[in-house]
Amino acid sequence: SVHVATMGSWSRWQHGQSWLAIFEFENFRGKKVQLSGECKDVLEKAQRVGSVIVESGPWVGFEHPGYVGEQYVLEKGEYPRWSTWTNCQRNYNMSSFRPLKVVKHKLHLFENEGYEGRKMEIVDDDVPSLWAYGFQDRVASAKVINGTWVGYMYPGYRGCQYVFEHGEFKHWNNWGATAPLIQSVRRVRDMQWHKRGCYIELATLARQHTSVTHCLHLLTAFSFESIGAMNLTLVQ
Repeated sequence: SVHVATMGSWSRWQHGQSWLAIFEFENFRGKKVQLSGECKDVLEKAQRVGSVIVESGPWVGFEHPGYVGEQYVLEKGEYPRWSTWTNCQRNYNMSSFRPLKVVKHKLHLFENEGYEGRKMEIVDDDVPSLWAYGFQDRVASAKVINGTWVGYMYPGYRGCQYVFEHGEFKHWNNWGATAPLIQSVRRVRDMQWHKRGCYIELATLARQHTSVTHCLHLLTAFSFESIGAMNLTLVQ
C-alpha cells in the first residue's frame, strides 16, 4: 500500500510491519511517499527517488517499474543520496519496491548451472571474498535454504547487486545476471549494513593517509575484515 505525506505528517509505524519512505530529493527533502507493502511503480506518486528512510524492513528497490532491472538492498536506516544504496554509478535509479523476509540464513553456491561442479555452503555469515575461501568467482547456480541474501559482482560487497530469496536458481539468468560472476555475498537483515554506503573510495582514504601502502592495507582490511569468523563449507 502507498501513502503520500507531507514532511510534517510522519505516522507511527506498526510493530512487525515493513515500512519505507521515499523522498524526491536528497537529504530527505521534497514530497514523501510512504510504503507498507509492494509498490510496482512509485513514479506514479513521485517524480524521482532522491533519498530513502527504512523504518523497518528490509526492502529491495528495483531500477525499473515492475521489479526489473538493477537491484538495491535497503535495510533499516537512512539513505540520504544514491551513493548510500549503491556504488555502481552506471545505474542508481529506483522505481519499484517490495519488502524482504528476515529469518536464519543458509546458502549453497555452485560453480556450474544446474547445481553442478564445486559447491560452497554458507551458514549465518557474510563472505567478503569467495576467493579467500578457495572458491572461484564463477557462481552459475544457487540454492537458498533459508533467509535472504545479496550477492555482489566484486569482492568487498561492491558492484551490481543480486537478491537471493528462498528457493532454487538453476541458472544465473534466474537472479537477473548476464554472466555467472559473483565474488562476495552477505545476509540481508533488519538493520542497515553500512551507514555510509558499502564502498570506501581510495581517494578518500588517500586524503586521510599519505602512505599508499597504508591505504592498500586499509582497503584489504575493509574487504576481508570478517575472515576467521565464518561458518563455511567448501565441497570439492
